[in-house]
Amino acid sequence: MAFRFVPGRTTRRAASGAVQVLRATAKANAAAARRTGALMQRGAEALKKDEPAHRPPGRFIEVDGVRVHAIVRGKGRPVVLIHGNGTMAEDFVICGLVEQLAKHYRVIAIDRPGFGHTERPRHWVWTAAAQARLVGHVLAALNVERPVVVGHSWGTLVALALAIHEGLDLRGLVLLSGYYYPGRRADVALISALAVPGLGDAARALTPGAVGRALAPQVFRHVFKPQAVPARFTARFPVALSLSATQARASAEDTASMNAAAALSQPHYAALRLPVAILSGDADAVVDPAEQSCRLHAEVAGSTLTLLPGQGHMIHYSAKARILRAITAQMALTGRRLSWQSR
Repeated sequence: MAFRFVPGRTTRRAASGAVQVLRATAKANAAAARRTGALMQRGAEALKKDEPAHRPPGRFIEVDGVRVHAIVRGKGRPVVLIHGNGTMAEDFVICGLVEQLAKHYRVIAIDRPGFGHTERPRHWVWTAAAQARLVGHVLAALNVERPVVVGHSWGTLVALALAIHEGLDLRGLVLLSGYYYPGRRADVALISALAVPGLGDAARALTPGAVGRALAPQVFRHVFKPQAVPARFTARFPVALSLSATQARASAEDTASMNAAAALSQPHYAALRLPVAILSGDADAVVDPAEQSCRLHAEVAGSTLTLLPGQGHMIHYSAKARILRAITAQMALTGRRLSWQSR
């Protein structure tokens, strides 16, 4: 079934309004940080007492005044990994994807702003396009040329923005469990309040760390289902780091801006002119594959769609072989002009 969508005034107005809200949020963030700084400091100190510090597994690159953490492994043609919301680049190490890819390629897994060990300055509006610009500058600093870019979940919006807004010479895109079109989501309504400057900071600072740690297993079961949470994830995922004040703010802000990011990118999908591989589990409990992945496949000429039977949202754990196959297929496409061009 082909899905077609022509952006109308309502969609454009929604996107414009969302951007205005984000800009206003950025202006208010600095004042909010001063008002709630003491509360946040107490919350951070409480977490530190309960949990040991997590050592960064990668290296730091400073671009645009932001200290960015990246995990770099292997040699050869580059593959860039961009994680989803609530997680970090280390997730790709834990699932084994970095190790498998590093046998043949140079792998760069980047912590997006505010996640893992990367900073998230408050004076910027961290839209998907702004995050893509930062990632592009990191890749330039690392001398990365013509990569295959792999995005998971919210990271697919950043991967698409690299092609759409940055105009980088990409070998191709591999999009996993992605979100591409705005829609009604309960999590956006519930979490948006935590993205409000001052209110969100105070709420996070006053919430005991034990509450977040108690809720984490339930969240993990939801994102992995119908698969069980892998033992290696339970043993190795840095829960305390994912619950830090900075990452909690980043997660709330990205959730609140998700529909705006999709709405701003949507008009450009039909003009994409590079290999795009779309993979999704048909039992995904987080993102509906029919509303998102199937619709994108119908709109992007020449794209490939792989629906994985019985698989959930975290397919980089349960379907590594299929992901590796998609990346290898794009690496083999050497006889075509692969960079994105607008019409």
